[in-house]
Amino acid sequence: MFVSGPRIKKFFSFYKPYRLLFIADITCAFIVMVISLFLPLFVRYITNSVISGSFSDVLGELILPAALIMLCLILIETAAALFYDYRGHQMGAMIERDMRDELFSHYQKLPFSFFDREKTGSLMSRLINDLLNLAELYHHGPEDLIIYGLRFMGALMVLTRINAGLTLAVLAFLPLMLGYSLLFQNKIRAAYKRYHEKIGDLGASLEDSLAGIRVVKSFAAEDMEEEKFRRVNEDFYRTRADIYRQEAYYFTGLEHFFGPLIMAAVVLCGGIWLSKSALDTGDFIAFLLYVNYLTAPIPQIARVIQQYQDGIAGFNRFMDILDHPPEPDRGLAALPEVKGRIEFADVSFRYNEGRDYVLEGISFSVNPGQTAALVGPSGIGKTTLCSLISRFYELSSGAIRLDGIDIRELPLKTLRRNIGVVQQDLYLFAGTVIDNIRYGRPGAAEADVIKAAKKANAHEFIMRLPGGYYSDLGPRGLSLSGGQRQRLGIARVFLKDPPVLIFDEATSALDQKSERLVHEALMELAKNRTTFIIAHRLSTVKNANRIFTLTERGLEEKDSFEGIS
Repeated sequence: MFVSGPRIKKFFSFYKPYRLLFIADITCAFIVMVISLFLPLFVRYITNSVISGSFSDVLGELILPAALIMLCLILIETAAALFYDYRGHQMGAMIERDMRDELFSHYQKLPFSFFDREKTGSLMSRLINDLLNLAELYHHGPEDLIIYGLRFMGALMVLTRINAGLTLAVLAFLPLMLGYSLLFQNKIRAAYKRYHEKIGDLGASLEDSLAGIRVVKSFAAEDMEEEKFRRVNEDFYRTRADIYRQEAYYFTGLEHFFGPLIMAAVVLCGGIWLSKSALDTGDFIAFLLYVNYLTAPIPQIARVIQQYQDGIAGFNRFMDILDHPPEPDRGLAALPEVKGRIEFADVSFRYNEGRDYVLEGISFSVNPGQTAALVGPSGIGKTTLCSLISRFYELSSGAIRLDGIDIRELPLKTLRRNIGVVQQDLYLFAGTVIDNIRYGRPGAAEADVIKAAKKANAHEFIMRLPGGYYSDLGPRGLSLSGGQRQRLGIARVFLKDPPVLIFDEATSALDQKSERLVHEALMELAKNRTTFIIAHRLSTVKNANRIFTLTERGLEEKDSFEGIS
């Protein structure tokens, strides 16, 4: 698995902010490699010098100076290894942080249609697990290639100079090790590919089950969910077990079969040459030390290759998301003070090419200050029609205009800042009550937040919470009732105070008293604003100025609520 041409530049661009740290990291790795190759030469020199009797005072002239030099080299190697192990990991973590920021930022720019297709668990896996693997690759990849790759080449050069014949005997085993390595590399690569697929499925299954826990319990479906998760978890386990099995054969064969086998061959052949005085004792000892430098890097390099495959798989998945085009946002038109006239001109929409149209040939307009009721059977496209106003989906044909300006000519943020939406399936973020209401206008004064909550009939129940407006709602605000959550969502829109309002079954979860109070507030808020109210219940839309019924035949305007229940 490789990084394709256009992605190579992107891959290396993440090093750019840390290029000085990267250079220092690689330099330290190079120092460690050189010193590790140099130390056995001291052993060879000392051994041969002692045996040959070159020094009259072996301790003072040979051993102590050599020991001092070796100690200095070991201290330098330790310091260099400490630097690249700590600062190198830190660099990898910083790159991981930067990539996660970029990926999350891109998530925010992707259209609704993307999230309609993708599983949340899979997207979370790309944001967390894939980038963890990439951080290891960014850190260990260059270091390990230098340490183990150059150590292998350096050891080969030194061994050849010590004894070319004995080196050839060692090299005879390397093709076998290489063939063994290649045999299992393909198996490991395939196992990791299945692993990445299954970890996404596991996350998606977990997120789906936990997010729907209330539905699960209401249908007493715990056993069914446990069985579903058990199957997914079992599949995930099998992919991990397959990875462990392939890696066990791979690394055990390299480290515990070929390594000792080569060492045994060196001892056998070297012993023969020693007995015939064709090899010095110091050279033989140094050769034994260097053989490990020649064979040990092979499984280490194999680990780097595996790490590369794992990391590059994650990088390609990372780039698959970044390559997905964001929401079209090429609008440059200036938007003066918004009056709120909305016009649909022969609008048609379908979610994908080749599928049936959800809406076709829709034309109507709503003037500022008017409240338009959209009624019709479930699934007919009322919510989709209103989603087009905010450009949550792009039109298939036709145009929607805000005060005469095609909404595609407006910057997305400009458009959406002027539209307030309360959806039927309200979402509250983890945090405090005041933080959730301030989502409508970040930085709003506390007095404005309280005023908005009062208009939404939320102030009273908020003040009964242990911390009032600073009460922690927990995940999704599930500690509140459905009606309470809905009123907080309505308070957000009151605080935002946009010229165009869209309420999708906004009062469906409220009791009669709360519905009446919120309905009165909505009608007050709707004055001099364009308001779309999507509802099935007559009580919700009875004060609308315009009544539109959406059917399979299209959009029809009614003169009264007769026949609408």
